[in-house]
Amino acid sequence: MNVDTAAAVAERFEELYGAEPEGVWAAPGRVNLIGEHTDYNDGFVMPFALPHTAVAALSRRTDGVLRLHSQDVERGVVELRVDDLEPESDRDWTAYPSGVVWALRQAGHAVTGADIHLASTVPAGAGLSSSAALEVVVALALNDLYDLGQKGWQLARLCQRAENVYVGAPVGIMDQTASACCEPGHALFLDTRDLSQKQIPFDLAAEGMRLLVVDTRVKHSHSEGEYGKRRAGCEKGAALLGVDALRDIAYDDLAAALDRLGDEEEVRRLVRHVVTEDQRVERVVALLESGETRAIGPVLTEGHASLRDDFRISCPELDLVVDTALASGALGARMTGGGFGGSAIVLAEAADVETVTKAVEEAFAAAGFTAPRVFEAVPAAGARRVRWPGR
Repeated sequence: MNVDTAAAVAERFEELYGAEPEGVWAAPGRVNLIGEHTDYNDGFVMPFALPHTAVAALSRRTDGVLRLHSQDVERGVVELRVDDLEPESDRDWTAYPSGVVWALRQAGHAVTGADIHLASTVPAGAGLSSSAALEVVVALALNDLYDLGQKGWQLARLCQRAENVYVGAPVGIMDQTASACCEPGHALFLDTRDLSQKQIPFDLAAEGMRLLVVDTRVKHSHSEGEYGKRRAGCEKGAALLGVDALRDIAYDDLAAALDRLGDEEEVRRLVRHVVTEDQRVERVVALLESGETRAIGPVLTEGHASLRDDFRISCPELDLVVDTALASGALGARMTGGGFGGSAIVLAEAADVETVTKAVEEAFAAAGFTAPRVFEAVPAAGARRVRWPGR
């Protein structure tokens, strides 16, 4: 995100509210390299931040009024009162920023109102965490303005609570932590049980490779029922196996655990995915740390097969991306994000990017699908303040 973008958001804020904002902040969307549907099972994930960001201009208020405006929604300023914010009372886009205000106040932070103008370049519904970016940028801004003293991981926790309780979407902690804590040029190896983090260098360009994001333009929503069903199934599996979370099932013990589940076929599939996916994250970390970057390709592809066949959250468009990319010479490919649409990632040699991209676009046209959006993903910075007028 450049200085011109921050200036434009600040200028629009002043047009809306009649005064200069106290600051401008940015928080990115994310791509998850590996580790899907493991975060709410206390497992491992490995996201990195995108250059695409949600940008917010804010000023404090002392009268209990919260005013919200988005450049990306065709409606005027929405005015709410912070004392009236209640979980699941809002089904509009405003639930994400107002949910953050609610979560901060529930945690004992004296947020007395704000004027907020937002703009985002994170594609909505593409599985790239547009909602988490929106939450984190508001949380960071309020943290700075009200001197709340919260660290990035603490803000991520509050944003997750906002989405779980206020919005009503049963998401894990990965998206918010990625948006708040990622560093440029790195992927974030995150243990979602204790939130311990390790920044893993991830510079594909230096090794002659690229990672493409293919947005299928098939929209998905975390708050719809299928995501919740998968989470409930995982919790059932943990209960039947007598563990706190599926994270506690060691990969070497998987076969025995599946035998213990007997004829619970759906639960068996979910358990198998989560346990093998945690192991895939650890394999990718080991390969990257040993300099064997190209070798992660087949591991990504394994992850897609598991999400498609065991977790059953892929769709024809995502499968077409993966199959076509691999047939065109890609090193690996998989769906990324919550599933039921959204995006896939493709690891390819730099010299093969044009061939792979053209093949995917032609395959979509031949299938009669909406043309996909394809772009390169380069690990970017996490949430930060980008403008601080007068301070």
